[in-house]
Amino acid sequence: MTAIGIICEYNPFHNGHLYQINKIKEMFPHSTIICVMSGNYVERGEVSIINKWDKTKIALDNHVDLVIELPFVFASQSADLFCKGSIAILNNLKVDYLVFGSETNDINLLKDLATIQQKDEYQSLVKDLMKEGINYPTAMNKALKKFINFADLGPNDTLGLGYIRELQKLNSKIIPMTIKRTNDYHGNDLDSNIVSAKAIRELLKQGKNINNFVPYDIKPYHLHFNNDYFTLLKYKIISEVDLSKYQTVDEGIENRIKKYILEANNFEDLINKIKTKRYTYHKISRMLIHILTSFTKEEAKNMKEIEYIRILGLNSVGKNYVKQIKKDCPIPIITKYINNKMLKIEQRVSLIYDNSLEYKQKIIIKK
Repeated sequence: MTAIGIICEYNPFHNGHLYQINKIKEMFPHSTIICVMSGNYVERGEVSIINKWDKTKIALDNHVDLVIELPFVFASQSADLFCKGSIAILNNLKVDYLVFGSETNDINLLKDLATIQQKDEYQSLVKDLMKEGINYPTAMNKALKKFINFADLGPNDTLGLGYIRELQKLNSKIIPMTIKRTNDYHGNDLDSNIVSAKAIRELLKQGKNINNFVPYDIKPYHLHFNNDYFTLLKYKIISEVDLSKYQTVDEGIENRIKKYILEANNFEDLINKIKTKRYTYHKISRMLIHILTSFTKEEAKNMKEIEYIRILGLNSVGKNYVKQIKKDCPIPIITKYINNKMLKIEQRVSLIYDNSLEYKQKIIIKK
């Protein structure tokens, strides 16, 4: 049976995600759909609005067959590491295709750009541009245009570029495919029933109805927002002598964090006070999540490769697929905690997110 990989955060799952899954089922009617999903924290430096177990249930209810957790040590990082961890999992699971949303829907362009990114000349150019104070996404676009003329990449294309680059590095047999994205990743347009996850999160913050935009009832789910953790974060920042030991906290920026934590009213206010042209909103947000969870540079340095594949949930199709590939998988496929440093970090950060879930929840099996 053909195995299709999806890399996702489902923050939250919405009609656009269901559209992608339905398109995959049209292209590959008899396939196993496998999601590598961020857990309780996501790549842009936010807590997941719905916890990973509820996200897993929602995914299984909407035609996903197997949900795998992307470990926090990759899920909470910049796009490069997020892509590296996700692709490593799918490669170990021996999926046949990776399908992702794309603004350009031009897979050949993305393949060409990914090849360019591995050239020394490109990498040197990006470093030079960043020394001028330009943030990484802008530097990347500018450097690539020295080689090929193209329109600026959207957020999904940028992630897709990272996926393809990792596939190339691994010399993977996985075939990347795109589905045209039908709405703006950052858009707030609410005229369609498919809108961005960002727009939905904003509506939820305001306590507004989102029934038109998601294929399930949001009411039973407890919602989490970054601002819910501001008091914990403030205590951590004030009580810590050295913030620079934490992952992604560059030396020097900790002084701005220490200064503005005394003036900020909430998590978002703190980010807006700290951010600069070089330090973007999401870069600062990732720093704060790493401080909140005590994720250090030393821990990150020692965890650069995927060490296990943790199943959060599956149905009968997913169960059969796991049985088929388990003996050939080079790393453990697990359903519960084992003695592993990366998993201990996962447990720690999940307990900070929600103290009750990690001890009570077992793998979700959809019949």
